[in-house]
Amino acid sequence: MGRTGSEVRVVADSMELGRAAAEEFARCAEEAAARGGFSVALAGGSTPRELYTLLASEDAPFRARIPWGRTQVFFGDERPVPPDHPDSNYRMAREALLSRVPIPPSNVHRIRGEDPDAGAAAREYEATLRSFFASAGEPRPGLDLVLLGMGPDGHTASIFPGSEVVREETLWVAAPWVETLRSRRITLTPKAINAAARVVFLVSGAAKAETLRAVLRGPHRPDVLPAQVVRPERGTLLWIVDGAAAARLRS
Repeated sequence: MGRTGSEVRVVADSMELGRAAAEEFARCAEEAAARGGFSVALAGGSTPRELYTLLASEDAPFRARIPWGRTQVFFGDERPVPPDHPDSNYRMAREALLSRVPIPPSNVHRIRGEDPDAGAAAREYEATLRSFFASAGEPRPGLDLVLLGMGPDGHTASIFPGSEVVREETLWVAAPWVETLRSRRITLTPKAINAAARVVFLVSGAAKAETLRAVLRGPHRPDVLPAQVVRPERGTLLWIVDGAAAARLRS
């Protein structure tokens, strides 16, 4: 187990991580669909690509379990690029998953990373989320599932060390300046992430082993390790990590 209220599941490698994540995704989708519909925030970066490929595969058992027509897709964060740019989180998800499954285009809600005013794009995305959940009678961003990654520096979504977003208590979406990248990013805030029914971190690789140990076993310092700010208020938190990332947890 990790911090209070979280589960840590260690798998052999990145391929097994993808399969374990696909099973979680499908299970969450089935349970939410039984209540009417499924809402999910996808993660960017390289780690979830195997997950998305498995979900889209006709040869894997997951695709048929997901009610694509009743699935609403959101994004945890986006880079300041157009949707066809190689760095776009939306582009990666579209190529690996969304263009390969029968999900209605209107059910996919991307962040407008190409907007030169990142703050305006963040406000627009927050309005999209608020409208969606208000129509469902929810005053909070109660996503059924939020997928997250973690960087070697402990950032998650686009909440980086030192970011004021760690302490954001009102906004659902923000556009913080990231000094190390010399740009703004658009990201869900802890308020939005922690309102989810289920949050799943996917962490892979030896380069993240020491950071993972610090996040799960070290003192609570979310300003330094933003991944620590993820603590679902009413939901559950699962870390799926491969053996290389988990190496320091055993020592």
